[in-house]
Amino acid sequence: MPLYRRACDEKCATESSETMCYGIAVGDGIDRRVSDFVMCGALFGASFGSLPNYGSSPLSGLEALKAENPFGVSVILGSRLPRLLMGMIVGAGLSVAGATYQAIFGNPLVSPDILGVSSGAGFGASLGILLSTSTLIIQGSALTFGLLAVLMVFLVSKVNGRTELFTLVLSGVIIQALFDALVSLIKYVSDPQEKLPAITVWLMGSLASSSYKDIIVSCVIILPCIAVLLTLRWKMNLLSLDEEEARSLGVNVHRLRSVVIVLSTLMTGVTVSLCGVIGWIGLVIPHVGRMLVGNDHRALLPASALLGALYLLLIDTIARTATAAEIPLSILTAIIGAPFFAWMLRKTSGGST
Repeated sequence: MPLYRRACDEKCATESSETMCYGIAVGDGIDRRVSDFVMCGALFGASFGSLPNYGSSPLSGLEALKAENPFGVSVILGSRLPRLLMGMIVGAGLSVAGATYQAIFGNPLVSPDILGVSSGAGFGASLGILLSTSTLIIQGSALTFGLLAVLMVFLVSKVNGRTELFTLVLSGVIIQALFDALVSLIKYVSDPQEKLPAITVWLMGSLASSSYKDIIVSCVIILPCIAVLLTLRWKMNLLSLDEEEARSLGVNVHRLRSVVIVLSTLMTGVTVSLCGVIGWIGLVIPHVGRMLVGNDHRALLPASALLGALYLLLIDTIARTATAAEIPLSILTAIIGAPFFAWMLRKTSGGST
């Protein structure tokens, strides 16, 4: 066994005398992979089991899928299925990005938009809506400015040829404030009858416009990023060690952080460009995963992906069915996420989970 894998296993084994790092009692003798498959099966069973009734219309699933009801088949395959798949991919991507950022910065309060990618993408989308009505232009502008914001963060944070985590976070705050101000400027000069409402709704996030083209884009970018991060998840445990100690175990800390940040940022940027800004998922879901499986990222990242996919699917269902008009996703994620996070902080006495 390689030295760095052995160190990772020893670190997890010593975290608690009663509970393993996967959240399974030592005496249980249950392989963690069994629990992962159980979670996976429960997720997809709940997701696709709710497909026939997914949405706000009272269309019966059995009737919809019958050949005698072409309208129902069209609704299921043309509207509900793309939205369901998009919600699962986006929820998984944001949750994995959040767990990854929290591992990199060693801070449980970090979310995927800490480097300004959401603010940059929000400005790009607002600018696209102001200047054009093409969805492709709006999404392309959002992704471009989201990645540009992160590039600016890296340029600002580089001091004497090096980038430290502390200066990286401060640079992210600066760039985020800059793009938030630019978004406010776009709103100020926008037409209050057409453009301003469209910008406001987009910034609050929605899956209403999801299509198979969006799913293809997300599958090409988000899913490979998740796959690469899952292959690197055991190395993320070593990020909690001192840099010199991690380097002595054969891990290039700077290269690992750079790769992980790029992948997580790319996922977040694509998500925001396709669905708008959806907050709280990348912050709250990793904590739920830690409560279930522990702090070891070998189990935490898969758990976060599964929980995030299911959570956003449920949130989107509530958004469609709670009222006659669809509720923006960020409103619901904040209404649900903020009280839960406050309860979790009280339960842990202000400590990290």
